[in-house]
Amino acid sequence: MRRTTLDLWVGFFVIIGMAALMFLAFKVGNLGAANGGETYLVSGQFDNIGGLKVRAPVKSAGVVVGRVKEIRFDSKTYRAVVSLSLDASYQFPRDTIATILTSGLLGEQYVGLEPGGDEAMLKSGDALQITQSAVVLEKLIGQFMFDKAAEGSAPAN
Repeated sequence: MRRTTLDLWVGFFVIIGMAALMFLAFKVGNLGAANGGETYLVSGQFDNIGGLKVRAPVKSAGVVVGRVKEIRFDSKTYRAVVSLSLDASYQFPRDTIATILTSGLLGEQYVGLEPGGDEAMLKSGDALQITQSAVVLEKLIGQFMFDKAAEGSAPAN
């Protein structure tokens, strides 16, 4: 009888431990509800999204206000279309600027929103008119090296 009670308690704690691990996995993987409430969708077109991924954060003033919902390629404009799921408690003006930024030098990429001054607010289905693509580090380094090589081959006066 004593052994059965001990086995029952061990099983109980194992189940609680597994539930806690699943809870943490969902929190870390952002698989829970999108910001815990209602959202609205807006989209923006970018020339280059770099390493932006689905479920990447959307931030404004350093605060996570949504997530990247979908990334697709528009074969008519040859641009990437990024759909953003924004928390309904955060409203942004229609002239908001969306920029793809990087956390640190080699960190994850995210979408940064810079609010404009328009009185009308974005609503579900709207498209962001002003976007700025990701800065590609390899392209910047190549451009810098090309400029330095061009300076070295210029004749001296």
